[in-house]
Amino acid sequence: MRTDLQRARIAVAAVFAVHGAVSGSMATRIPWLQDHLDLSPAMLGFALFCPALGAFVAMPMAARLVHRYGGRRATRVLLALWCAVLALPSLAPGFGWLCAVFLLYGAAAGMCDVTMNAQGVIVERGLKRSIMSGLHGMWSVGGLVAAGVGTAAAQAGVDARLHHGVAALVLLAFGAVVSRRLLDTRPEPGEKAPPRFTVPSRAILVIGAVGFCATFAEGASQNWAAVYIKDVTGGGDGVAAAGYALFAMSMAVTRLSGDLIVRRLGPVTAARLSGLLATAGAVLVAFGRTPALVIAGFVLIGLGVAVVVPLAFAAGGNATADPGQGVAGIATFTYLSSLLAPAATGWIAHATSLPATFGMIAFITLTGGLLAAALRPRTAPREAVPEPVGS
Repeated sequence: MRTDLQRARIAVAAVFAVHGAVSGSMATRIPWLQDHLDLSPAMLGFALFCPALGAFVAMPMAARLVHRYGGRRATRVLLALWCAVLALPSLAPGFGWLCAVFLLYGAAAGMCDVTMNAQGVIVERGLKRSIMSGLHGMWSVGGLVAAGVGTAAAQAGVDARLHHGVAALVLLAFGAVVSRRLLDTRPEPGEKAPPRFTVPSRAILVIGAVGFCATFAEGASQNWAAVYIKDVTGGGDGVAAAGYALFAMSMAVTRLSGDLIVRRLGPVTAARLSGLLATAGAVLVAFGRTPALVIAGFVLIGLGVAVVVPLAFAAGGNATADPGQGVAGIATFTYLSSLLAPAATGWIAHATSLPATFGMIAFITLTGGLLAAALRPRTAPREAVPEPVGS
């Protein structure tokens, strides 16, 4: 049984990597889309809002798909859809079509995100040790590798339609193979289907608030780090890009090693220390006026928020009888935060300044750390772990 769970863990990790690779492939060709469709910054901003909106609307329905078709089948189908949709945005003939495709793109991404995190929660429950941080680390690895390929394709002048078409086929085939060992989760006999939409319980609300705080700091840093380094500290384009790269690398490395930290410290202590680390980083960013200090601050933010979101997903999945429903509740909070963070950072910075905005983010990360007790392990409502099966 433990060997089967280890195989399932490898399968889930590979699914996370494929999911991240789709996202990384798209991110590198956004400038091509803007030039190809002649989009203004406002039009591009609205188009890029659509994936998060599609995910936010569709995610609550993921638990019903798992209930009806089983966790393995639902995840495989949604992962295949997510890979296939990668090819569509570059084929859009105009702005309206791009927005419509991005809504579908986001819906597939969000629902697959829910089902694969639910798979991770169940495997973690069976192994009785933390694995969620490492799974999210594999998402970052997949995204970084795909971003590297996308950057090379862009530098070589490869048409995004060809790049994304080939990437979609490769990831679709790879995803179909690696997902065969996912857990075949099934509802208990007579168990009612989860509602399409439900009011989150108090436990999910508090856990979701922890995830919201970490995701807000992550989203603000991811979208504004390079701008901050360039505009506030006077760093050049290369320095600004390097600052963002170090932030992303700090998150990836911490997530890959985060399970060891969580096992040693426990989720509550790990989240509290993470909150303090991220808060120190945000304060350093807010008061730093040289590239070195500000980059160090963003690295601390990356180190601080990296393990919190995986811990929130794990806690949410164990807070309800149906892991998928709990994960969907947490994912709703994190996607809402990812929707708000980039825009809210810009609005507040326009009204005040970027340093003042990151002073506010320090308060947000500190709040997340203070709520960390919500991540305390609890007995899962249902202990049965299904056997992995082949295709």
